[in-house]
Amino acid sequence: MPTIRMDAAASLSVSTGHDVSATVRRLVSEDVPRRLAAADAGLWGPEAADEASIRLGWLDTFERSRHLPAELAELREGLVEDGIRHVVLAGMGGSSLAPEVICRTLDVPLTVVDTTDPEQVTEALRLPLNETVVVVSSKSGGTVETDSLRRSWVQAFTDAGIKDFGKHVVVVTDPGSPLEQLGTAMGAKVFLADANVGGRYSALTAFGLVPAALAGVDVATLLDEAAAFADTIVNPAGENPALLLGALLAERQTVTIAEDGTGIVGLGDWAEQLIAESTGKNETGILPVVVETPTARGARTGEVLSITVGGATPHTGKASSLEPPDVAVNGPLGAQFLCWELATAYAGHLLGINPFDQPNVAESKDNTKRILETGVPDEQPVFEETGLLAYGTRADNLVDALRSLVDQVGEDGYLAVMAYLDRSADHRLAGMRESLASTTTAPITFGWGPRFLHSTGQFHKGGRQTGVFLQITADSGNDVEVPGRPYGFADLIAAQAAGDRKALRDRQRPLLWLHLRDRAIGVDAILAAAKEIR
Repeated sequence: MPTIRMDAAASLSVSTGHDVSATVRRLVSEDVPRRLAAADAGLWGPEAADEASIRLGWLDTFERSRHLPAELAELREGLVEDGIRHVVLAGMGGSSLAPEVICRTLDVPLTVVDTTDPEQVTEALRLPLNETVVVVSSKSGGTVETDSLRRSWVQAFTDAGIKDFGKHVVVVTDPGSPLEQLGTAMGAKVFLADANVGGRYSALTAFGLVPAALAGVDVATLLDEAAAFADTIVNPAGENPALLLGALLAERQTVTIAEDGTGIVGLGDWAEQLIAESTGKNETGILPVVVETPTARGARTGEVLSITVGGATPHTGKASSLEPPDVAVNGPLGAQFLCWELATAYAGHLLGINPFDQPNVAESKDNTKRILETGVPDEQPVFEETGLLAYGTRADNLVDALRSLVDQVGEDGYLAVMAYLDRSADHRLAGMRESLASTTTAPITFGWGPRFLHSTGQFHKGGRQTGVFLQITADSGNDVEVPGRPYGFADLIAAQAAGDRKALRDRQRPLLWLHLRDRAIGVDAILAAAKEIR
């Protein structure tokens, strides 16, 4: 397998058996690497230039974030001295995915609440409040999920009699946002992120570093790893891993991403948002599919490009006897972040797409706002089985409904499973991705709602219009009111799901909606049905 491997300092390599030398030569002949290193906003065409001109700060954020590690280490030391033992991150998409990857990879505890599911919110609120600090993270400062979570924790601290609750809150936001003002008013520590970096490119800014550092990560190492890799940006084609990866991404409509077992955990979820939101527009783009292992069903199907990610050393031992992936990306986490960001920018150039906007993300948000005001539209189920109701199908039982949905996936299509549930308590449901993948050669994705709305949700609406969708929602045994709002989390997540249904139906995309009256029974029924249609 041909390999582009950097020296020991950069320690990141991209290996592939695919010949994309012509594409790489094209990028070099157009002077794209040098122009990108110089933050040339014209690389993605005149229509994208204005947006790109204020979104290229990620190119050297590993240098401009150098002040953070020492400041964060001092803050963490003070929190520990005050008895803080638990770090909670309330954020969505680009505000949560990178710190989650960092902490999972380094095995550092961090409670990530990137949901509006009442069951998951309730469980997080059970942490001992006097030992908890909540990082409220939002670039705009007005993200409805994050704002609702902030309100809930402030109320919980108040109800617990914690008068100086500002000491239990850390805010990460852009300068001038409403969250900056709220954080200052409540006496919270406020970190202002780089306004010239979009959310999905913000791994090495305050959005990625603050929660991870407070949880106990030495984030200076991540910056060092990225800085070492940055030296390769303008390297010749044969010594430029990001250039090769970008060319590989642009050559296929679908890529699968799996961990190779050498130490990096969860990077696929972060890369999924980066690729889907950056390229899934203008009815084209690259569909990322996160798979469980390199040998999972659907990892190497048809024209899909299979990618594995891992630590600095490629996997050895048992994995060496397996058929190698199309692409292997191995290197330290800080270098991985920058490499994938660069590669996505290169892919956007090759596809003629602006990789820095997300024009369709606001659509479901706007739908949600209207539905919260008017109520979820009343619909009649087509059939009811033990534990669930089914909508949007002509079938009269669950097995046939799922089989019919799979049959509607066209030659160029994909099936997206969207579960508005508790990704901790209901984690078993993710296993249905592999079961469904055994029934079709089409790509099968799985996303937890509402967090996927900040990730693959852009691709669903703005990417190629060949998707077929399965939405799963559920009743909640407990609700949590959103202080200062006329609704609770159960209302909010129901409105978010309904808003997304409307956006997909407006595009006349096939959609099967399953609503669980009993979560445990309903999950069991769906898993059993998914296996039965093989």
